Amino acid sequence: MSVYRIDRDPAFFNKLSGGCLPGLLGVQILQVGQGVLRAELAIEARHFAANGFLHAGTVVTLADTGAGYACVAHLPEGASGFTTVELKSNHLGTAREGRILAEVRSAHLGRTTQVWDATVSHVETGKTIALFRCTQMILWPKGAA
Repeated sequence: MSVYRIDRDPAFFNKLSGGCLPGLLGVQILQVGQGVLRAELAIEARHFAANGFLHAGTVVTLADTGAGYACVAHLPEGASGFTTVELKSNHLGTAREGRILAEVRSAHLGRTTQVWDATVSHVETGKTIALFRCTQMILWPKGAA
């Protein structure tokens, strides 16, 4: 099982997001720990689809960022990185104001793959917006696996 690397704290990931899609959308990492990560996004008009509702891509970006950063925080010793091999989301609702929160939890922390589940909810109402699962393949330097 992969263990949380304490040097990968919220400040590390929030700095990493600058200039990238998570930073451009306003994703904020709130907490990182063994097998968990919490990320939040304040809803703005730029996060909407043309129909005036929260864009599904905004929700997926929040959940996927959380899962990806959680993977980075739990990379096995010697691993060089990861790549997403599968993701799935079920959208159950929407929000038009306030904040959404992704609570990400490990389902599997292996040497070659990790699986992360996220529940995205509306902070102010507690309503579940989406359920998300992401599988990542751990990358190793050539000859190290």
